[in-house]
Amino acid sequence: MAKVTPMMEQYFEIKNRYRHCLLFFRLGDFYELFFDDAVIGSRVLGLTLTGKDWGQKERAPMCGVPFHSADSYIDKLVQSGYKVAICEQIEDPKEAKGIVKRDVIRIVTPGTVIDNEVLDENKNNYIMAIYGDSKGYALAVCDVTTGEFQTAEFVSANAEEKLFDEAARFMPAELITNDYFLTTDCAEKIKKHLNLKPTSVGDSGFTYRNAAKTICRHFNIIAVDGLQEKIFAVCASGGLLDYLYDTQKNNLEHISKISIYSTNDFMLLDANTRRNLELTETMREKNRKGSLLWVIDKTKTAMGARLLRKWVEQPLISSADINRRLDSVEELKDDFFKREELKEVLSTMHDFERIMSRIVYKTANARELVSLKNSIENLPQLKKILEKSKSGYLKEIYSELDTLEDIFALIDKAIVD
Repeated sequence: MAKVTPMMEQYFEIKNRYRHCLLFFRLGDFYELFFDDAVIGSRVLGLTLTGKDWGQKERAPMCGVPFHSADSYIDKLVQSGYKVAICEQIEDPKEAKGIVKRDVIRIVTPGTVIDNEVLDENKNNYIMAIYGDSKGYALAVCDVTTGEFQTAEFVSANAEEKLFDEAARFMPAELITNDYFLTTDCAEKIKKHLNLKPTSVGDSGFTYRNAAKTICRHFNIIAVDGLQEKIFAVCASGGLLDYLYDTQKNNLEHISKISIYSTNDFMLLDANTRRNLELTETMREKNRKGSLLWVIDKTKTAMGARLLRKWVEQPLISSADINRRLDSVEELKDDFFKREELKEVLSTMHDFERIMSRIVYKTANARELVSLKNSIENLPQLKKILEKSKSGYLKEIYSELDTLEDIFALIDKAIVD
């Protein structure tokens, strides 16, 4: 058998580590797909299938896309159910001795898409992990585009029922689990009713010891404070963080906290009730238009739209919390000038959360950084408007609002329009 070319040897070495993915292999100004990956890519993306010499008698099937426009092609493959491993040149070709070093810098999955062109800015894109054993369950859910990370446990007699209802509320784009969960009735119910295929990623990342280590390493802490009594939540959260580290290959520093919540904190609405009430989409057409959210959403920012959606999906049950929120609503309702000033300032705000995630992923461009700067420029004005607020909620927002003058100065100095 003829010897395989050095470049294809490198390709096979990397592909063997990422057999479950389509490998976008960087060659110059293109990402190339080879062999079975190329056949899939040509079919899904409508690309012409060509061939490349690789030291054997028959040419290797190949197709490719320009690297500067690869995002749209990757998103289409992910929406078609594939995972895409992006393999980049990790050294300067001019300084390379022999074959340029390459490695996978990120794996794009349905729950880890960060391209604003395909994401709904008014809705979170969640990836969920579920851990379960014979004693109970927990879920952990993250939106990597915003850094939001939540977890909850289910250990009561009707744990599986509550777990399913929460999965239905979040409607994650991707669901990973430990092996045990796939054997449960809840996993089958999720497959059938939510059109979502749970994928087991094995048990190692979900063991309490490994999960706790992952959490401690991420937050640079000695012990899992606040989660000591939440063994299932630790397993789910650590398992999800481990999966994100494995696929995203960055420090995920925008995930700054894990929020622990209980379904007892909110009005419990099962999946059928949510559907029948048409809270966020209509029952027949599955459209946002015509739903309760569509009627009341007058938010001025994408961040506000996502927050309002969460409030609609998780109605409060504590009278103190309800009155605290209503007091601030009443203040803004009665103060026309303050309300209009706030609306005007908020209308200038870009999506802080998703820009920050793109900065962490090192995919933010100069335009997005300037958008961030222009948004930050108006934060002092926003804080000034809130200065004389009377309600507790607005006072709290005022006291905690960081106007980020240092970040504004840094971007303003670094980038010239």
